[in-house]
Amino acid sequence: MIRYFAGHPTIANLLMIAFLAAGLFVAPTLLRETFPRAGQSQVEITVPYPGARPEDVETAICEPLENALDAVTGIEQQSCEAREGLARAVVEMRQGEEYQAFVANVTSEIEAISDLPDRAETPLIRTLGQTDFVVSVAISGPENRTDLNAYAEQIRTRMLQWGGIPIVYITGFSTRELQIGLDPAALREFGVSVSDVARAVQAASLDLPAGSVTTGSETFLLRVAEERQSAEALAALVIRSTDTGGRVLLGDIAEISEGFAQTDNFVLFDGRPAAILEISKTRSEDSLRIIDTLQLFLEVERQKAPPGVVMEISSDAASVVRERLTLVVVNGVQGLALVFLVLWLFFGFRFSFWVAMGLPVSFMGGVALMGAAGYSLNLMTTLGLLIVIGLLMDDAIVIAENIARLREKGRTAFDAAVEGAGQVFPNVLASFATTAMIFGSLAFLQGDLGAVLRVVPVVMLFVLTISLVEAFLILPHHLIHTLEAPRKENGMNARVEQTVEWMRERLVGPLVDLTIRWRYATAGLSIAAVLVAVSMLAGGNIKFVAFPELDGDTIVARILLPQGSPQSRTEAIVAQLEAGLEEVNAELSPEQPAAASLVRHVSVFFGVNRDAFESGEHVATVSVDLLPSSLRNTRPDEIMQRWREAVGPIPDVIGLNFTEATIGPAGIAIDMRLRGDDLAALGAAARELETWIWQYNGVTSVMSDLRPGKRELQVQLSDAAGPMGVTAAMVADQLRASYFGLTVSELQVRGDVLEITAQFNAATLGDLDQFEAFDIYRADGSAVPLNVVADVSVGTGYSRINREDGRRTVTVQGRIDTSTANANAIVADTLARFVPEFLLRHPGVTLDVEGQNAEAGETQQSMVIGFVIGLIGVFLLLSFLFRSYVEPLVVMLIIPLSLTGAIFGHMAMGLDFSMPSMLGYVALAGVVINNSILLVDFIKNEHGAATTVARAASIAARARFRAIFLTSLTTVAGLTPILLETSLQAQILIPLVTSLVFGLLYAGVIVLFALPAFYAILDDFGLSTLARERRAQASAV
Repeated sequence: MIRYFAGHPTIANLLMIAFLAAGLFVAPTLLRETFPRAGQSQVEITVPYPGARPEDVETAICEPLENALDAVTGIEQQSCEAREGLARAVVEMRQGEEYQAFVANVTSEIEAISDLPDRAETPLIRTLGQTDFVVSVAISGPENRTDLNAYAEQIRTRMLQWGGIPIVYITGFSTRELQIGLDPAALREFGVSVSDVARAVQAASLDLPAGSVTTGSETFLLRVAEERQSAEALAALVIRSTDTGGRVLLGDIAEISEGFAQTDNFVLFDGRPAAILEISKTRSEDSLRIIDTLQLFLEVERQKAPPGVVMEISSDAASVVRERLTLVVVNGVQGLALVFLVLWLFFGFRFSFWVAMGLPVSFMGGVALMGAAGYSLNLMTTLGLLIVIGLLMDDAIVIAENIARLREKGRTAFDAAVEGAGQVFPNVLASFATTAMIFGSLAFLQGDLGAVLRVVPVVMLFVLTISLVEAFLILPHHLIHTLEAPRKENGMNARVEQTVEWMRERLVGPLVDLTIRWRYATAGLSIAAVLVAVSMLAGGNIKFVAFPELDGDTIVARILLPQGSPQSRTEAIVAQLEAGLEEVNAELSPEQPAAASLVRHVSVFFGVNRDAFESGEHVATVSVDLLPSSLRNTRPDEIMQRWREAVGPIPDVIGLNFTEATIGPAGIAIDMRLRGDDLAALGAAARELETWIWQYNGVTSVMSDLRPGKRELQVQLSDAAGPMGVTAAMVADQLRASYFGLTVSELQVRGDVLEITAQFNAATLGDLDQFEAFDIYRADGSAVPLNVVADVSVGTGYSRINREDGRRTVTVQGRIDTSTANANAIVADTLARFVPEFLLRHPGVTLDVEGQNAEAGETQQSMVIGFVIGLIGVFLLLSFLFRSYVEPLVVMLIIPLSLTGAIFGHMAMGLDFSMPSMLGYVALAGVVINNSILLVDFIKNEHGAATTVARAASIAARARFRAIFLTSLTTVAGLTPILLETSLQAQILIPLVTSLVFGLLYAGVIVLFALPAFYAILDDFGLSTLARERRAQASAV
């Protein structure tokens, strides 16, 4: 095969063109995103239960849902949260199950439930993970919220018609309503109840078909078109009339206005009322294409917009993807240039050109395989491409060196190319197989972190596979023409060769002889270095984090006040936060490039707090759009710390979380789950756990999700109710109609839903005296005061009750400042020093750890298992090749010994050890073993007249020095740009590259100096191949 491709005039070039063309064709079709997307695994079930307390929602909705889900197979975890008026359950599928079948099973079981309360609405089942947020557009200008909503609807319609913008939601508004605010005094005067008004409106305002009339020539449809769609039309509606002509109009007893169902749900953008258009995409659409289309659309719309209307992009999650991918591409090009420079220094221009051509060919072939595998172009796949820049040169260098060596011995160019490639084929193939076994074992990492990381080794395998084909079938053909040209014996190449020769004979050779002579000391020092490095990690000198923080361009402050806090108090705290932000912006903006303003936009979302799982007047979120990371030099952590200090403590706030808008793949820093049956006991345990976590330096917020709800006025019928003909249902229905409200009807107005609701007016809803004077209407139409037939007491329930896997669960979550605290260390210390006695004090409570600790643990376990399986495969292969059970162990010693370089490299760079660091070390294992194989193989098979390993190893180290030096140098050169990258977006890449670069440098030292010592020790004990040969010769004599 090698001879055929080398001798054929076109086939090698055609294969090269095929790889390049396939990659160029597939690359534009790859989706671009920050991280690889995990497959869908969750189903959400929501059941509205209007007006119900969380305690009632738990028993009436959550428990029946859990009972129904018991019949569904393949459930990994299920949860159900009971909030005021709503139950929300999330069911997670076990890995390996078929998602569509899982959704169908969940749907059929939920639809079969027959014992939900009458007032509960039909369960809504929705698959999660189908869409991803891309970007928001804030529209401000119209001060009237109804006009603002209408204008936002027009923009949304035009966006969807424009094309290329797939999904648009409008936020900042609740359901539009025609609100009938009834006056209790007027109702009492005319003897009318809220229910009477609702029935009258339903009877008088309708739009219904009434049949048809067919004449001899035409058919007419009949329709009663009496639907009232405006406040004026409703006000003129007759509620009561007398025979004498007297009439009571709806406008006489009510204030009618158009508004929104929730007054606390609104948005301010840079201090002005705003509508937010949230743009999302499906799994098959590219976020960068969407953002480009959106910017074109906004350019056109801004020109047509009325004066004073502002349309700005906010919460941009897409542009940062472009920055991150550009970062990797730029560093890749720089690495490629450095690799070519190294090759040019050693081989000359033409020779190094064709060796380096393996890079684009392998890249494009790898990209084509990525497309076939359904991979996207994301931070991790591009990182896999970046890492192999140096690695895939190894095979080409080994082949090219051997071809050049044979040419120098007098072979023709063609024979040198064919024989040179053929001679190293077994060893190169064995090296590739060992690398593939280790990389391949990582393709099955588990957990959310595993889903992000496992694409890296797979992409590396794609590229290395293509590079193997290129090195044997394409490279020899191109080197034939290069070798035919006479080689210059002077110039830069000659000086480099002289330098390498001097290093080999005057530096490396004597040191190798010294380490072999003192082999036991060398072996001991190598092992001691590993133990010291591991102890640095185990002892906490180097902290472990699940995943490096990935800086975004949006930070948020989420506010949680006690339930029942008025809107005015929330607005006052928001103003305090905005003032603190202005102070931080004034401090840090002069430090930015060109003194650009650090804060671009500020959005305030009232009634929203994702951390609190609550909505209402007592919560809000302040979202800050920062200068893009490529244009600023301040990290979000520093900005949030200064913002926190500028705001200072706020006494009546339950929770104030400063964080980035999106959670990374590792999850929340501190996330602990307390499970039990008694909510009071769980609450006490949660408060104790919160107090403990707060003591750690660097903890910025701690909050549990079991909190008191709003105070309740609890109505219980007295003994007088029965004789007076008043029932509990009667009281509940009338109170609910008056204070919760009735939905009279739903209208379709210009494509929008408009609800007509009836309840007491706003002044009455906020007046306790009016509640005490509330009248209950009996069946005969007469009224009796509520305080005559019922007793009213004040009580407090819970704002939210969460259940996981059928048990009540309280979640305690904490966030940290990563510059001063380590989540893994905090969790480990808590489990060791606090939890044992804590569980004894709370016998009915159990504790589980989730968040970063659990995510890292699951992925770590699968990584270790895969790594061990890969090492077993490597051992079996090497044992077969070396015909020995012991010598493969010497070869594989390089893997644990190289850990020293990776750990001390992190210390030198000031980095924490993380999951990408571990992945880098495992990838390192697949690389460094190749040099080890080549050295041991040389000692075994090309030792010449040497009869002992000590002498053979000395010869082998000198002979292999150039190849080891060159392959290590190209790999380090290819990775150096990303190692030295200062961009805020490179924080996730640097730990992985640090493990590779420092591990590879240290492994080069170990292979040259320590490995011969270990092999010589093996020979001392008579366990090497040379020892067996000596025994065989002795016995023959």
